[in-house]
Amino acid sequence: MRPLSSGGLLSSVLLLSSYVLPSSALYFYIDQNSPKCFFEELPKDTLVVGKYKAEEYDSHTQKFTEQTSLKIQITVDETFDNDHRVINQQGSNKGRFTFTAADSGEHRICFLATNPSAGGSWFSHPEGVRLHLDMAIGDTSEIESKDKDKINDLVQRVKDLNARLHDIKREQVFQREREAEFRDQSESTNTRVVRWTIIQTVVLGATCAWQLSHLRNFFIKQKLT
Repeated sequence: MRPLSSGGLLSSVLLLSSYVLPSSALYFYIDQNSPKCFFEELPKDTLVVGKYKAEEYDSHTQKFTEQTSLKIQITVDETFDNDHRVINQQGSNKGRFTFTAADSGEHRICFLATNPSAGGSWFSHPEGVRLHLDMAIGDTSEIESKDKDKINDLVQRVKDLNARLHDIKREQVFQREREAEFRDQSESTNTRVVRWTIIQTVVLGATCAWQLSHLRNFFIKQKLT
């Protein structure tokens, strides 16, 4: 096989790089109480999705390992707009962050490692904490494809909740109809009871008047009055 010349090699590299997604995977070290920052020139409405994982040096194993006590604070500032802060989030030793560039310009992305459970100088390695960063800019299909199952599960849960909500609404309508029917029956029964009470009162009053009149006539006939 004939080796490529320097010009042919450069052309091949440029050709291959045109097919590479605009993402970056790297790791770097963070000093105690000193944020690690880098700058990205982003066009307007550009979506940025990043995943990170922090590791602390273990003096026993002499390796960098994950420590759940580590906390990573992430800040994103627009340097072109008086350092307007876009993101200020604090998470565990690993996670993800997303933001969309509101305007075109340079953005400063900073990472700061803290350990609330440790005091003083808690770094056991001179280079500090090692932070792995995988960041996709613009095209996030690769990262989103990994979360497709989770998204589908969330969509299914939302559909189930909507179906349950429709069932609850239908049950509420049925209960309201039954309540209205029961109210109408109660009002009709109360009306009949009042009417029957009035009729009984009238009949009782007429009976008492007739008895009094009959007794009065009886006493008159007997010349008792």
